[in-house]
Amino acid sequence: MKGVVERISILAVSALLCAAFMGVPPVYGAKPINIGVIGFQSPPPGQSIFDAAALAVDQINAKGGINGRPVKLFAYDDHGKSADAVEAFQRAVYSDHVVAVVGVWISEVALALEPWAARLHVPFIVTGGASTKISALVHDNYNSYKYIFQLTLNSDQMARSIADFLKEDVADKLGYKRAFIASENFDWTKSLDAGYMKYLPKAGIQVVGHIRFAPDTNDYTPIFSTIEKAHPDIVVTGWAHVGVKPTVQWHEQQVPVLLAGVNAQAATSAFWAATSGATEGVISQSEASDAPITPKTIPFVKVFEQKFKISPAYCGYNTYDAVYMLKKAIEAAHSTKSDALVKALEKMSYTGTQGHIEFHGKKSQFTHSIKYGPDFVTGIQAQWQNGKLVTIWPKRAATGTLVVPHFVAQKRSAK
Repeated sequence: MKGVVERISILAVSALLCAAFMGVPPVYGAKPINIGVIGFQSPPPGQSIFDAAALAVDQINAKGGINGRPVKLFAYDDHGKSADAVEAFQRAVYSDHVVAVVGVWISEVALALEPWAARLHVPFIVTGGASTKISALVHDNYNSYKYIFQLTLNSDQMARSIADFLKEDVADKLGYKRAFIASENFDWTKSLDAGYMKYLPKAGIQVVGHIRFAPDTNDYTPIFSTIEKAHPDIVVTGWAHVGVKPTVQWHEQQVPVLLAGVNAQAATSAFWAATSGATEGVISQSEASDAPITPKTIPFVKVFEQKFKISPAYCGYNTYDAVYMLKKAIEAAHSTKSDALVKALEKMSYTGTQGHIEFHGKKSQFTHSIKYGPDFVTGIQAQWQNGKLVTIWPKRAATGTLVVPHFVAQKRSAK
């Protein structure tokens, strides 16, 4: 936690120095606008939440803050535990007087915080948790839970995005039409797997097996053995907490199936070193990448990589957008009051790093979750090729095309 706070302090100082050099009037003496960021600092996706929030605040303050007021960021490491997150949320509101909270990587943690956001009337923008239960609580209890927004594709939308990709680039082009679903046993993958079962057949892909495994699994050999017996062409994954071990064992055992779906840790540049290159050929869904998704995407990635020496994880894009959307909401509302911010966010139409962002209304089953589609956010599919992440879908943002790993191609050609 100390490291996060120190990093944010350094960024705040650099913001003021940058402001001076850019000719932007400093905001000394103005009452700051306090924003809280909560997340699990240890894993790379969790660290991206803190880094992206700090970067956004750094940039906003360098340009004069919000309506002439500086933004002050309060960072809290929840250690992946709901109890720690609840304590952090309470501290953020009661002691640090934040006007809003962003972040949270784990769905179970986000769900634990929702009643507190509702009770304390504090806008809470979830930028990591993907469970559909997050927006379902808002839909079912709108008057109380209207303060919660989900600025990431939920797991049903992720499944739809992956099915759209697999249909266009795998089933139709390669003839790979047999899929085995393999997911870690967490709340977010329940709706993900249900989405796979719904959307894959619609994409012309037969589901030939389904397995959920404990996240503390060490030996994936029996799992891959079970998968191979079903003779699939693709293993469609739901991995976030796990990633390194199953990816390495897939590579070492030369399992002759395409590995695609959600492999959240594989979407950052750190994953190559973490797997010693065993991630070569792996495909993973993410919210965005170093690709021309919007005019804001590539500039954000370049600055992020320059500052933190790593590419942003999916929740880094979401968190960066969340801070800027709060800025826009405060400016539109001319207020930092909770209900005014909620109304501003509900009306907002914003182009961020991940696409054009609008929230579903209270009549939708995904109330306050972002809209999915080519005119909004679809997510991207990126593949590790020769040590680099290459965006292969959608076409409008692609920087390359899909490459079938040699041991997969050899097995199929031998059939």
